[in-house]
Amino acid sequence: MRSLLTLLALGASVQAQTIPAINGKKFLSPYNGQAVTNVTGIVTAKSASGLYLRGPERSCDARTGNGLYVFSSTLGTNATIAVGDTLVLSGKVAEYRSSPDYLFSTELESPVIDGWVSGQGRPAPQPRVIGTDTLNPPTEQFSGLDNGDVFGVPNNVNQVSVANPTLQPDTYGLDFWKTLNGELVTLPSPVAVSKPNSYGETWMVGSWPTTGANGRGGLTLSAKDGNPETIIVGAPLDGSKANTAAYKIGDTFQNITGVVHYQFGFYYLLPLTAPTYIASATPALPPPTTLRSTGTCAGLTVGDYNVENFAPADTQHVQDVAAHIVHYMHTPDVLFVQEIQDNDGATNDGVVDGSQTLAALVDGIASLGGLRYSYVEINPANDADGGEPGGNIRQAYLYNPATVRLVDGAPAGGANDATSVVKNADGQPTLTYNPGRVDPGNTAAWAGSRKPLAAAWQTVQGGHVFFTVNVHWESKGGSSSLFGDPRPPVNRPVDKRVLQANVTAAFVAQILAIDADARIVVAGDFNEYAVVAPLTTFSAVSTLVDLDVAAGIPVSERYTYTFANDMEELDHVYVSPAIARLSPKEEHIHVNTWVSYADQVSDHDPTVALLNVCGIHTAPNTTSSSSSSSSAPSATSSSSVASLSSTFSTVTTSSASSAGASSSTTASSTAPSPSSSIAPALSGKGHFAVVSPDVVGSSNGGDLITAGTWYRGGGTPATYTATPNADGKSFRLKTSKGPCAILDSSDAPLSCASTVTAPSDFGFDGTYLTYAGVNTFYATAVPTGTTQGTIYASKQAVTMQIIWSPLS
Repeated sequence: MRSLLTLLALGASVQAQTIPAINGKKFLSPYNGQAVTNVTGIVTAKSASGLYLRGPERSCDARTGNGLYVFSSTLGTNATIAVGDTLVLSGKVAEYRSSPDYLFSTELESPVIDGWVSGQGRPAPQPRVIGTDTLNPPTEQFSGLDNGDVFGVPNNVNQVSVANPTLQPDTYGLDFWKTLNGELVTLPSPVAVSKPNSYGETWMVGSWPTTGANGRGGLTLSAKDGNPETIIVGAPLDGSKANTAAYKIGDTFQNITGVVHYQFGFYYLLPLTAPTYIASATPALPPPTTLRSTGTCAGLTVGDYNVENFAPADTQHVQDVAAHIVHYMHTPDVLFVQEIQDNDGATNDGVVDGSQTLAALVDGIASLGGLRYSYVEINPANDADGGEPGGNIRQAYLYNPATVRLVDGAPAGGANDATSVVKNADGQPTLTYNPGRVDPGNTAAWAGSRKPLAAAWQTVQGGHVFFTVNVHWESKGGSSSLFGDPRPPVNRPVDKRVLQANVTAAFVAQILAIDADARIVVAGDFNEYAVVAPLTTFSAVSTLVDLDVAAGIPVSERYTYTFANDMEELDHVYVSPAIARLSPKEEHIHVNTWVSYADQVSDHDPTVALLNVCGIHTAPNTTSSSSSSSSAPSATSSSSVASLSSTFSTVTTSSASSAGASSSTTASSTAPSPSSSIAPALSGKGHFAVVSPDVVGSSNGGDLITAGTWYRGGGTPATYTATPNADGKSFRLKTSKGPCAILDSSDAPLSCASTVTAPSDFGFDGTYLTYAGVNTFYATAVPTGTTQGTIYASKQAVTMQIIWSPLS
């Protein structure tokens, strides 16, 4: 049903008008609803539903467009009307839109031909080259009604149809494209900045200046900038076809000529004929992650992947996801996954258990040569968490049991059990349910949405404790177009995501209130951009740091998803300040955004991070194993056997499953012994070896030699003598060169020399040397050859831990 906006009374007097006068200097025509005559224009293009005219004389005012769409299937299909003909028409000016969320588009309706001059023998109308014969499209702001931020909150404060602002095509993207609506133009040297949608329509830019250009050729969304300089290339007017299904981001094309036409909430370029493809961006696929686990708290790999409606019956999808995890992510120590469906996928039969789904993924990974993961999940209540009906999607963790395990001492929670942050016997933070859901009874925040999955972990070596929260916030479904009428555009439901942000952040803040040095990782599908209110709120309340920022990822390369004209990041990793200051690394692996729709495995890219989670908070290493369950009706756990080093016992986790309405799952070993955060002082003689996440792919981390410096050239390590202090916890060190100390200077270097008159007190956390309670040391660079590197207690470019090896 076509809807018309009538600003003036019907039955207005007939007036002779030019096309620029009909378009006017605002979004809505000053002649809307009025009958006009003597509308003269040259036919530039035809479609089945109408034709496009260009005024014979262009206005000197850049605000008044010279193109006009004439809505008439009779004229559009009239074979005797040819491109280049000049028509004189009468009709009625109308503003049309098919949805109240869209802009109005000016057109001439009920046209009558009053004059017709053939264009035969005259030059065909020439397109205006965008950026050459026109202004360059504005690159940041969409509309003056956005108050400077297209992502601003609250949304829908203004509407273009109500405010009807004067056009500023040199400043605002909507205004620029409005002035070209109905005009014949050329898109010079086009580049695809999106994949085609289901209709084969592809967003592109020309050779004009852009912001947010990433290395692949797309445009990345950033603060207050949704890239208004883009236009979507639609179906060719002549009905010709191109292999649009194969188009990918970064593909290049020959110049595309067509008409600008607003429809379905966007400005389109409707090409006269199918675009001609030139080439694709290279390489076709991204490289695998370069980040590798060291197997210790100093180099823990963490991954995140929304695996898109993952169900065991789709065996091809299972194998494809497993291949990404093995070959591109290199099986991170801890893997956050989202959109894990129940055992029978989208069949809506009350089944919520997901153990078979996760077992299929674990088996798929192992079959490709990957490690055999253990996993933890909590089954949701039936149809309570949104997603595909019947699928009961949930978050889960896959983890390497040789590297990490759940902290013991708390049962696993059920769907409706809220885990809380409390102090343990040592005064350190712990969880009442592990794993557990965050405030699942808060219906305002979580009704119909996924509840965060929190867990407390410890490293197998050293027992270093860290916390994780796996999130999948409310989706953005139902949001309005960036090119639509509501300003700022409707970001649905942003208020609910702000509430979810506050709840999640408050939980994290409780951990940090007990231990400001806590190691925390919050990751998942936040369904929001880092620069928009839900995530700026989350960051402010939680005090966590966006890992993109901490790892120095360029703003233009921060993307894991593509939607409409933008490459964007919905999937994020946030870390606590203690992790952020220890030189974390991160890589987004663009296995899905770079390929065609047919070849993508998920609509999200995975992320891999290399983190230092070493802290003074430790938990005991386990000496026995069992499966743990909650008070929920049933529990599910993964089935895996991991052989650990001789220091630890073999951990075996067992399995039980049910299709009950609500259950929790965990795979964990248990230990009854109390926790201890500080080990006894070192005593006697030994060597010190270095482990560093910056020494990747080499077993030679190096040693400390007699001067207290770092050396990787081989030979016999220096012998250190540790002498305990009276407290039994701290100790002093010396070598043949003399006593050792962290010198009192701005960069706090370590020195062992006869000139040291005030030896330092050191500590030991069970695995690593510590100074002032911190087990992390630094160097300016990794030494090579016969060079030596000074070790510092103050932050430098290279991060390390120092391991004690006693001499018998």
